[in-house]
Amino acid sequence: MTLPPRIARLAALAGKPARRIVGLMSGTSLDGLDIALCTVHGAGETTRPELERFVTRPYGAAEQERLRRVVSREQVALAEVCILNAWLAETHARHVLDALAEWGVAPETVDALASHGQTVFHAPGAWRMESDAPERARHATLQLGDGDALAVRTGLLTVSDFRQKEIAAGGQGAPLAPYAEALLYRGAEPRVLLNLGGIANFTWLPPRGSAAGPRFGDTGPANTLIDGAARRARPDGPGYDPNGAGAAAGKVHAKLLARLKAHPYFAQPCPKSTGPEIFGEEYVGRALEGLGGRLPGPADLLATLTRLTAETVADTLRREVPQLSAATVYVSGGGQHNRTLMGWLAECLPGVTLRASLELGLPPDAKEAVLFAVLANELLAGAGFLAADGSGRRLAFGKVSFPD
Repeated sequence: MTLPPRIARLAALAGKPARRIVGLMSGTSLDGLDIALCTVHGAGETTRPELERFVTRPYGAAEQERLRRVVSREQVALAEVCILNAWLAETHARHVLDALAEWGVAPETVDALASHGQTVFHAPGAWRMESDAPERARHATLQLGDGDALAVRTGLLTVSDFRQKEIAAGGQGAPLAPYAEALLYRGAEPRVLLNLGGIANFTWLPPRGSAAGPRFGDTGPANTLIDGAARRARPDGPGYDPNGAGAAAGKVHAKLLARLKAHPYFAQPCPKSTGPEIFGEEYVGRALEGLGGRLPGPADLLATLTRLTAETVADTLRREVPQLSAATVYVSGGGQHNRTLMGWLAECLPGVTLRASLELGLPPDAKEAVLFAVLANELLAGAGFLAADGSGRRLAFGKVSFPD
């Protein structure tokens, strides 16, 4: 029997010992597109990603402003959302082709493109808790950057829209990294993989051979509030707090910190997910309104928001991770470069070993783009990932778009 050409193409990909996949990630920080060129060997338990090249292609000021008009905002122009879906795909396609050209890599030597897209709104049950939205038990999320447009513009078979299958199976659609992390990073000792992106999330991995499954979830804000405060303090600055210098120059406002930590999300058990939809400007504004008297200056606000991240991450890890002191915490994401944040995190987790995720073999800044390449590889060549609900079902994340 002769297979139809597209099915034959997928079958040929599945039969290869390794696949060359470009992983893409654009996070809530909106600073740029992470592009990771990987060779992913094997599938399932034999998966081994090899990072060939990595770059972050920064968004220009106009691109960032266009995204900020839509991302995590409850009321936007529907026409802008519609147009952004195609515009973002074309923007990402241009960045991918430019990166491949700079690396001297011919597109025809790449097997697939794995695109996370750009989350424009994440609405898990935790968001609905403080809204008037109906059907509060349902979860929803939306990523833009059309997979068909990406495939046509780049000429590459594209896997995109990863989060919908997890939601369809009863999950929250985030975080997805734990599925790939559980496949790749179990060791002889328990490990915690902590990502300090716009939102902080963790994965606890029991030792290899243990019958226990991983635990994971979003702890709350990491850099999203810090970056916002830094932009307001210095509109012409870099858009973040370099090395945490601004926070180091300020003092933590104890009353404001207490008001921020009083949000009910922090008391919810994992698994849970969140985003700037909950932890954004309005959240900080409500906390400031209740202070009365003199409000904290820019440096004190940066210090307080940085301390908020450190304390809420530490509180969640102490509550959710069994025998935390026996585990090593491997840190990735932009927050690892914030010396003030990392110092306070160590202070809040006495006796816990903190290390850079580079020690596990991947540059921390490239980790998420590589993990989405692994998710795509499992769709193309593997059996899928065990569902987090303990049902024994296997999930394959992503949808396939052909370039022709």
